[in-house]
Amino acid sequence: MRNDVKTIAAATMLLFTFSCNNGGQQETAAASSTENASGAGQSGVQDDVSAKNVVQVAIGSKDHTTLVTAVKAAELVDALSNAGPFTVFAPTNAAFDKLPAGTVDGLLKPEKKDELTTILQYHVSLGVFKPDMFTDGQSIGQVDGGNITITKKADGIYVNGTAKIIASIPASNGIIHVIDGVLLPPAK
Repeated sequence: MRNDVKTIAAATMLLFTFSCNNGGQQETAAASSTENASGAGQSGVQDDVSAKNVVQVAIGSKDHTTLVTAVKAAELVDALSNAGPFTVFAPTNAAFDKLPAGTVDGLLKPEKKDELTTILQYHVSLGVFKPDMFTDGQSIGQVDGGNITITKKADGIYVNGTAKIIASIPASNGIIHVIDGVLLPPAK
């Protein structure tokens, strides 16, 4: 009788252990298939508690709808939603409006995706560069492989001598410097 109780207890423990492990595998498989089914990467993570990342900050700005449209067209949302850290020089809608007529519409065409991606990557640095870290004449490497130059003037900080930083906004994965001009990479 005593051996039967031990056998039943051992079998119950083994069954319990197996069912717990199997349930975990099923949950992992279900989570994995949900993630794959949605096709969303890092940008698809739902988190309403943490500080917003650079993409979420831009999406929440009525002054950056053109930039957000361009980032989506270049398929850079997931890359910029990752941990970073990033420094993003974010042109306003008014900055894009200064470009020659038809420039933005042309860049948003699928056949111009590579050119658009290069331009957008010229607006992003790896690392966090806060305004107090900028020095006059400082050169900063950009994601596209080019460099930008910081100029300090009496009326503010400029990027490449033309785009003025009009605001700086911290994000969970870096910082956004709102600029009043679009940065165009030098021809290679």
